[in-house]
Amino acid sequence: MSVVASRSVESAPSKSPSKIVNVALWVAQGLLALAFVGAGAGKLLGTPDMVALYEAIGVGQWFRYVTGILELTGAALVIVPRTRVIGAGLLASIMLGAITTHLVVLHNSPVAPLVLLVVASLVLWGRRAEVAGLIAKAKGNES
Repeated sequence: MSVVASRSVESAPSKSPSKIVNVALWVAQGLLALAFVGAGAGKLLGTPDMVALYEAIGVGQWFRYVTGILELTGAALVIVPRTRVIGAGLLASIMLGAITTHLVVLHNSPVAPLVLLVVASLVLWGRRAEVAGLIAKAKGNES
């Protein structure tokens, strides 16, 4: 059954978004990149609020550096056409962790990471044909 499913995905014509949707997705990708360059740079530069935040989380400052590097990586990936869905997926995953941290550890509002998760999810949904292509390639490499 997986062979039939993968063949139908490969033979289906890729639907690219309309011009207006494509422009909106590029704007969303640009906003994500800007937001995460700012957030990642703040973490890597050790701004006092980021140091205090990671102190409150309690996992150590090394995790601030890891998060900053991942955010900058996602920001770079989301603006490159060949890697934009990988970048959006990475940034969405980071925001899922941030939302969980805000709710479970910090006990405060996760509005900012929730908004960024929604934007990253919209990029993934808008570029779903690319996501399907990546999944099909990954399935093709397994066998």
